[in-house]
Amino acid sequence: MTLDLSTLAAILAMAAATILTRISGLVLLRYVTLSKRQKRALGAIPPAVLMAVVTPTALATGIAESIACAVTALAAFRLPMLAAVALGVATVAALRFMGV
Repeated sequence: MTLDLSTLAAILAMAAATILTRISGLVLLRYVTLSKRQKRALGAIPPAVLMAVVTPTALATGIAESIACAVTALAAFRLPMLAAVALGVATVAALRFMGV
């Protein structure tokens, strides 16, 4: 495998853009006072992103995956993201084990 400098430069540029985007959001939020409604809207973003990632799986695979996606979606509104994803993984594993 050889190292192509243009590929390396592109990877480093993408990494820098990702890091700067994340850090700038944190820095800017220090200087902004959010209302209760805005805080609720920001809190809804992680479950929405999770559903955007999970929904294609629910629609393109079997019944076990669809049920697990529904469980994950419901859990995401009450549990932390990691717990919701873990519950979804456990659900699909259990359903596949049962032969669903």
